[in-house]
This record gives sequence, C-alpha cells and structure tokens, in this order.
Amino acid sequence: MQFPDSQRWRLSVAPMMDWTDRHCRFFHRLLTRHTLLYTEMVTTGALRHGSVQRHLRFNAEEHPVALQLGGSDAADLAHAAKLGQEWGYDEINLNCGCPSDRVQRGAFGACLMNEPRTVADGVKAMLDVVDVPVTVKHRIGIDRIESYDFVRDFVGTVSDAGCKVFIVHARNAWLDGLSPKENREIPPLRYELAYQLKQDFPGLLIAVNGGIKTNEEIVSHLQHVDGVMIGREAYYNPWLLGSWDAAFYGDTHEVTSREAVEEAMVVYMERAFAEDGCPWYAIARHMLGLYHGERGGRYWRQVWSNHKLKPLPPREVWLQAREALARGAEISV
Repeated sequence: MQFPDSQRWRLSVAPMMDWTDRHCRFFHRLLTRHTLLYTEMVTTGALRHGSVQRHLRFNAEEHPVALQLGGSDAADLAHAAKLGQEWGYDEINLNCGCPSDRVQRGAFGACLMNEPRTVADGVKAMLDVVDVPVTVKHRIGIDRIESYDFVRDFVGTVSDAGCKVFIVHARNAWLDGLSPKENREIPPLRYELAYQLKQDFPGLLIAVNGGIKTNEEIVSHLQHVDGVMIGREAYYNPWLLGSWDAAFYGDTHEVTSREAVEEAMVVYMERAFAEDGCPWYAIARHMLGLYHGERGGRYWRQVWSNHKLKPLPPREVWLQAREALARGAEISV
C-alpha cells in the first residue's frame, strides 16, 4: 500500500460508542466537507454472527468515513476488514484504546497494547485482503506503565507489519479501577509522548487525540504531529466543525447557517423514516448541541428532546423548536 495522503487525517471526529452512528455522521458532514468521520466500534463477532447491514450501512454523503473494528483474531479481523471495504469504507481502523470491561473480556481494545505481536498479525491480515488504509488507534500506556519505551515499542512492532497511521489517545488506559468515563478524564494527558513518536518515526503519520477542544489547540498540536482527532467536543459543540474546512483545508466555501443545517436534518429525518421507519428522535439527539452557547439554545433543545412530541412529524417539531429559539433569544436579551 502506498503511504496515504496525510491531509486525510489532518482532522477527524473520534469513534464514540452510542454516539457516532450514521445519523450523527450525516449531521457532522453537513458542517464539514473534509473532516474524516469514524464509526462507532464494530466488533468482529458482530460481523461474524450479527446483521452485517445493520452494523455497516452508512449514507453516501458521509465520505470520507472510516470503519473502526474491535477484535484480536487475525482471521476475524481480515473477514471484517474485507466486508468494510466491500461496503465502501475509506479506511479500516483497529481499536487498541478502549478500556471497558466488556472489551477486555473480548480480549481487545486497550489490553491489546500488551500484545503488540497480536496487533501486528491482525494488521497484516487485514492489509493482505484490503486496498484501503489500515490504521490503529491506541493509548500511550496501560495502567501505571508510564515509560515512553512501551508505546514506542508498540508502534514500532505494529508499523513493521505495514501500518502507517497511528492515532494516539494521549492518556494511559487504566484497565482496573476506572470506568470508561473516568479513563477519559483521570489519567493525565501527555501529548509530548505523541510528539516524540512523530520524531522517532518520521515516516509514519501520527495523529493525537484526547481533551482537545478549540481551534487554537488544534493549531498548536499540528506544529508537532500530522493530525488531530476531536472527540466529545465535536458532539457537544458541533458548530466548531463548521470552521474547519476554511481553517485547516483552505476550502473557503460559504459556511452553512445553523438554520440551514437544522432544516437539512429535518429533510434527512423524513428520508430515514421513509427508508426504514427510523423515528426522528433517534436522529435529533445527535444535533442537540447545534445551538450550544447561543441565546435561546436551551429552549430549542428542550423541544427537540421533549418525549411528549414523539408522535408528531419532525416538521411540526421543527416549527416548535424555531419558535422556542426565538422566544428564548428574546428572554435572554
């Protein structure tokens, strides 16, 4: 495989369980044309034994979009990666960073950092059957292992198997004693280890992830690494994504308004219901941050999250939300 175009990983939205489904990604794509979007983690077992369509279906508008896999068996990973390419994903990513108990019981996620050879075998098996990039998302260490040598040796071993792109969540994963939420907040961020990886492996593409919230922080990180992955800030404050095409890709197309994005989502809700009966509220939950920090935004969110409105068609809810936004803006003045 040729070394991938580094621009693809310049900015990305992190894979987030229960959040970055196809509806969320459609919403994010309305805000940015170029940012790379990731699926929620899909396990190899789910693709072996579950509904492939349910797990891999996505909207054509989402490109560029990457499939994140969870698994450790090389044959299962190859099978899943091949399915991902057949379904049209632009990248296959292996999760070596999730610390949850459920993931550990499946012998994948962050605990795989203790088994770099297993990861390397999985990466090679996937590269043997797909033409799209195979990438790895990982932590900087496990539990109280804080030596840089640990993550350096992991990256070295896995890169020897052909992986050229590493997305570094710059915290340790504590596999015992912390919940997944605490694992995103308590272990200290050490971005300098990601920076050191780029220095020691200049031929690899290194992106950094973890606790990054502003464009100013993104600019700072890009002085040291090739890319930045944003997680929860992209979900809670999605309008931030609307500035990225111009700021980081030189694309100065006219920025869509919040109002236009909301209207496009209503059209999408109608489309999704016509296609497979998906209720509007399963989609609306992903856009509740659209008016984050704006006057009237709280009133607007209350409408779109009001369970009593579920029987109404989305266009009627939209009209109520617009009225609530205007009313709330007047109250806030």
